[in-house]
Amino acid sequence: MEGGIVEVIKAWTEGEITTFIKVWLAAYISLSYCYVTGKIVPRGIPRLFAIVPVVCLFLKLPLHIHSMHLGGVTSFFLAWLANFKLLMFAFNIGPLSDPSLSLPLFLAIACLPIKIQQNPPPNTQNQLPSPKISLFSYAVKGVLLALFLRVYDYSERIHPKLLLFIYCFHIYFCLELILAVVAAMARALLGLELEPQFNEPLLSTSLQDFWGRRWNIMVNRILRPTVYDPILCVSTRVMGRKWAPLPAILGTFMVSAVMHEMVFYQLCRLRPTWMVTWFFLLHGACLVVEIAIKKAVSGRWRLPPAVSGPLTCVLVVGTGFWLFFPQLVRCGADVRAIKEYAIVGAFLKDVWHGLRFSLCSVTGMSYTRNDI
Repeated sequence: MEGGIVEVIKAWTEGEITTFIKVWLAAYISLSYCYVTGKIVPRGIPRLFAIVPVVCLFLKLPLHIHSMHLGGVTSFFLAWLANFKLLMFAFNIGPLSDPSLSLPLFLAIACLPIKIQQNPPPNTQNQLPSPKISLFSYAVKGVLLALFLRVYDYSERIHPKLLLFIYCFHIYFCLELILAVVAAMARALLGLELEPQFNEPLLSTSLQDFWGRRWNIMVNRILRPTVYDPILCVSTRVMGRKWAPLPAILGTFMVSAVMHEMVFYQLCRLRPTWMVTWFFLLHGACLVVEIAIKKAVSGRWRLPPAVSGPLTCVLVVGTGFWLFFPQLVRCGADVRAIKEYAIVGAFLKDVWHGLRFSLCSVTGMSYTRNDI
C-alpha cells in the first residue's frame, strides 16, 4: 500500500514539475526574444506587432499545468503580470523600458513581482512608500496556514460558512507567502529589492485604502499606467479633474475583473459564471461612491478608523463569501489544493527518510522508517 502511494506521489511530482519547468523554459525563451526585439524594433505599433505572439503564448502556457499552486502562480506571473509589462514595453514605458537592463534582469522583472533596487531610494513626494518587510509577520502567517491545513482534516464537521471564512485567510496567507518567497529568491540571486504584494490588508480603514494601498500592490502599480491613467486623461477632458477619477476607477476594476476571470478559468477549466466579475464591479461601484462622498464633504466629516475599518473588512469578506470564494469551491479548488499539500508533504517525508537512510548507511547505524 505504501509503495503504491509513493509511486503516485512520484508520478504526480515528476509530471507536474516537468511540465512546470517546460512552461517556464518556453516563457524565458520568449522573453529573451522580446529583449532582443526591444533593441532592434522601434517602439510603438511595430514593436507591439512583434510582441503580440508572445502575449498570446503567455495566455496559453498556464493551461498546460494542472496543479492549483503551480498553475495559479504561473497564470498570475505570465498571463497577467508579464503580459501587461510587455504591452507597456511595446510603447517603451514601464519597468522593462530601461535600456540599461541586462537580460537576466529583464527576464526577472518581466514576470516576477519585483522591482529594481535603488540605492539610495528616490525621495519623491508622489511615490507611494513601499510596505516594510516583517519576517515575524510572515512566520505568524506560516504557522496559521499550517493550522488551517490541520483544520481541513475535520472539514466534514465544520459549517460551510466557517470553511469559506477559513478559505479567505488561507488564500491570503498562501498568496503572500508564495510571492514573498519568490521575491526573496530574486533578491538573493539578482540583488533586486523585494516587492511585497500585501501591506496588512486587515488594517484597512476604507475601500480606497484596501484596494489602493494594501491589497495586491504590484497589480495596482501595473493597472495604474495601463488602464487608470489613460482613462483618467480622457475623462479629465470631459468631466474635469475633480470627478475624472471615478470612470477611471470603474474601468480599472472592469479590467481587473476580466483578468481574474481568466485566472479562474485557467485554474478551474470551467465555463465562467461571471460572479467574480460582479464581485469586482460591485467593489468598483462602492469605491466610486466612497470617493464621491469624500469629495462632496471635502474632508469636513469622516468616520473614525475604529468604525470604518471593521465595516471595510465586513464588506470585503461578506461579498467574497457571496461572489468570489464559491467559484473556487465550485471547481473543487479547495479539495485539490489540500491534496497537493498532502502529496508534497508525503514527498518531503519520503525524501527525509531517504536522507536518513543514506546517513545511517555511511555511519553504520541501524535505521527503520518508523524511527523518529
